[in-house]
This record gives sequence, structure tokens and C-alpha cells, in this order.
Amino acid sequence: MKTVTVPLGARSYSIFIGDGMLGDRQCWRDIIAGRRTMIVTDEIVAEHHLGRLTATLGDDCATCVLAAGESRKTLATAGEVWNRLMEARFARDDVLIALGGGVVGDIAGFAAACYQRGIACIQAPTTLIAQVDSAVGGKTGVNHPLGKNMIGAFHQPAAVVADPGTLATLPDTEYRAGLAEVIKYGVILDADFFAWLEANIDALLEQEHDALAHAIARSCEIKAAIVAADEHEQGQRALLNLGHTFGHAIETGLGHGRWRHGEAVAAGMVMAADFARRLGWLKHDDARRVRDLVVRTALPDWAPAELDAERLLTLMASDKKVRGGRLRLVLPRAIGRAEATADFDHELLRRMLKEGPAE
Repeated sequence: MKTVTVPLGARSYSIFIGDGMLGDRQCWRDIIAGRRTMIVTDEIVAEHHLGRLTATLGDDCATCVLAAGESRKTLATAGEVWNRLMEARFARDDVLIALGGGVVGDIAGFAAACYQRGIACIQAPTTLIAQVDSAVGGKTGVNHPLGKNMIGAFHQPAAVVADPGTLATLPDTEYRAGLAEVIKYGVILDADFFAWLEANIDALLEQEHDALAHAIARSCEIKAAIVAADEHEQGQRALLNLGHTFGHAIETGLGHGRWRHGEAVAAGMVMAADFARRLGWLKHDDARRVRDLVVRTALPDWAPAELDAERLLTLMASDKKVRGGRLRLVLPRAIGRAEATADFDHELLRRMLKEGPAE
């Protein structure tokens, strides 16, 4: 087992990474510390992993099984969790456990943040994208028809328990979507890690144990450092949004659930790199490296043709990262270095979206 600490003073917590963690009774006993627990999961994850975790925690553990899918990431679904908590008479010193991917983690975390003005939530991510990104950092929320994650709260987990063994049950497309967030960490902050990914992407696609363990741990280390430096996204944490402004526009434009989040982020990263190249920020070869690694991972490398430039720009203008009416983008300056900026040529952006990817 590897442990990564997110140092946030009184809100500090540990990320426990290791095969078999869902069945580690001692670890769970230490984290829960005798509190009542309710597992929030979805019907797909429940089929694979709920029985194992309830066996670890004991028969008195309550459960709340939701319908699966990004389209279910709504206030109404959060309401189902609140109903279950109230029916079971959960108190402020009890704890929710989010067992599942990013959708479950976001819903359960948001429900925990709001219930009685905040109860503890343990994240037990079962997808790669959740293990390396969404389960870490305390961002929670639900979607609105006009935008992704527009309703939410910062609510740091009490702990994160990441069991890479759960990834074996993922569809291949879902697993590959998670690799987009792993690639992102290399682009924004760690050129050596990006080069390691280029050399080991085939091993990661095969889920080779050592390569996967390293990728998860290094991703968590990078995110933990960023969250510790900027918990509420006032500065450096914005770098984690590389590809997300483009990606969220794609997800909203297509309808939540048509593309996986990681697929949209992958396309958005390539678009951000191409725009940075056009601005003269990024060398052509570095932009090509970003696109090539995304393509090798069999992920989309551009927005779908059905979303034209004006539609994408309209959707991007409603993004949470708009400040003072100005759109902000995270753009790479080099592999391993990125910057959030609102100072760019908007007509050049429009032209890029109209022209499509560079050859």
C-alpha cells in the first residue's frame, strides 16, 4: 500500500492506494473510527463491488444505490441521497462512503457537504479517472442543463481509498478515458512524467500492475500538492482545468453522457495545445507530442463536427472559469508548464474552432 497525504491543516487527509483495499478491514476500521456508515453507489458498481465492501464494514452498514450515468448527476439524484439519510436518521457525526466513479463521488460528496451543513465523506473510487482526479481535492457537485458542475461545493473527503484492482471491471473505453487525466498532469506540471507516459502508454493500456500503480500514485502526488497550495481554486489549482473549458463545452453541447468526461478532456487538451501553438506559446513539436499521446491512447483529439465554432464559443462563455465576463483558458507553455490566462486573441480562437485540427 502507498499513502499520499493531502496537507490541509485540520482538513488534511490520506489517500490509500493498493490492491485489495476494499477488503482491508483494519484500514477501514481506522478511518471510520466507530461511526455509522452509509455507502452511496450506483447499480453498475454495486453489482461488482458493493458486496465486498459491505462484508468488510459489517451488516449494519446502510446503502443507497442510485441509477447509473452522467445524465443522473442532478439535484434530484442528490435528493435521493438526502432522503435515504433522513429515513435512516443519520446524524452530523456519521459518514457517507462514495463507492464508484466520478459521478457517484460528486453526488455523494455534494450530498455530504449539504446534509446538516456537512457530514464526513470517504471517497472509494472505482474508476481510473476518479482514482487520479475527481476523488481527490474536495470538488463536489451536480450538473445543470445549461452547464456541467454548475451547482456544487468544496468539501474535502475524510480519506480516499483507491483500490486499483477495481479497474479490472471497467469497460476498456472507460479505462482509457481515465488516462486523459493522467496525461494532463504531465502536460501541466511534470515533463518527466509526460515522457514516462510516452514510454509506458502501452503498458498502461494493458493495465500492467507496476506501471498502473506508478501512474496512479504520481497523479495523486501532483494533485495533492496543487490542492494543498490552492484549495479553493484561486490560483495554481486552475491549472488542473487544462482541456476542461473545451471539454465541458463538448459535454454540454452533446448532452451529458454522450461522451465520457475523459474523452472530452482529451479532445480539449489537444485543442488547448493547438491554440497555444497558434498563439506562439507552445512549440509545434510539443503540441504534436500532446496530440500523438492522446491518439495512442485511442481517445478523441478534437470536438465533434456537429458542434460548430459559434456553438462551442457560446458554451465556453458560460463556463465557471469566466471571470468578469472574460473567458479564461489554461494553455501549455511547454510540456510540464501551463498557465491560466484571459489575455488571448478571441478571433484567433474562433478561427481555430472553425478550421479544425492542424495537420
